[in-house]
Amino acid sequence: MPYTTDPVLPPGSLSRIPQPILLTGDGLLLRPWRGRDVTAVHEAFQDPLMHQWHIRRSDSEAEVAGWIEEWGKEWEGERDAQWAVVDADSDRLLGRVALRSIYLVDAVAKVAYWTTAAARGQGVATRATTALARWAFEEIGFHRLELLHAVANEASCRVAEKAGFALEGVKRSAAFHQDGWHDMHLHGRVRGD
Repeated sequence: MPYTTDPVLPPGSLSRIPQPILLTGDGLLLRPWRGRDVTAVHEAFQDPLMHQWHIRRSDSEAEVAGWIEEWGKEWEGERDAQWAVVDADSDRLLGRVALRSIYLVDAVAKVAYWTTAAARGQGVATRATTALARWAFEEIGFHRLELLHAVANEASCRVAEKAGFALEGVKRSAAFHQDGWHDMHLHGRVRGD
């Protein structure tokens, strides 16, 4: 069945170009994942706070190597786009930022992020999310980005607000974590905000 409108972003809007390296302008670099990131990602996922707010865990470096391989394929398939957030000088892993559930037809995606334990409290997630949103809106032409986090995750709420994502509401009992169902804050940012 044909649509009544053309896609806002046509197929190939991402995959026609190599996944870019994005600069925050203040010491962070967002770059595609590399095989040598395996150990750092595995270590990041040993942090109990990661287990509290993320549904994945890492049992081995081999498992993480599979994730990194899949993250590269996601760019090509225009389903998700994942970046390592690193210190621009040392290339030390500080976190991850991503566009998830990309829907090019409506130019919509969900933003996700995490930071390593050593990087928390330094504005890494906010700076990376802001840089990613700027690129998504200005370079690619996305119309809307959404961000979901557990209502109880106050730090993530601060990141969303500082990165310009307005709180739009609560999705009741919308995500299942190891401690049960969580209400989720829905934040949104629209091109031009």
